[in-house]
Amino acid sequence: MISKNNYGLDLFNDFFKDPFWGTYNEGKDKPMRTDIYETPTMYLLEIELPGYSREDIQAELENGYLTISANRPKRIEEGDEKIQLIRQERYHGSYKRSFYVGEDMEQEDIKASFKNGILKLTVPKEVQKKINEKRFIAIE
Repeated sequence: MISKNNYGLDLFNDFFKDPFWGTYNEGKDKPMRTDIYETPTMYLLEIELPGYSREDIQAELENGYLTISANRPKRIEEGDEKIQLIRQERYHGSYKRSFYVGEDMEQEDIKASFKNGILKLTVPKEVQKKINEKRFIAIE
């Protein structure tokens, strides 16, 4: 038997109080939570993707947009008779979010790492070209 109150948390109360099934589908509508930092030379994006593995995440650069896609497959098959889902709060499915980084950005310029559920991306700022010193061209 499952205790109704598990260490101060009522496992079923808020689920049945809400006539529209509480937070059942809440996760799918929330975007990837992202913090963006700025330094003089780059931007650092930290994107929360808890529960995802590196294989579930894809970063793509196209037409000046950096698009992050994450797909979390359903971990338990519906046909498994031994396991019955009572309540699902964690979202499974696909997320996608895009950031405009500029038309001149190259894929090689962006660095990415994923550790402990945080995707970190470094995107260089466009640096104005310095005025070159006068150089002479050799005439043959």
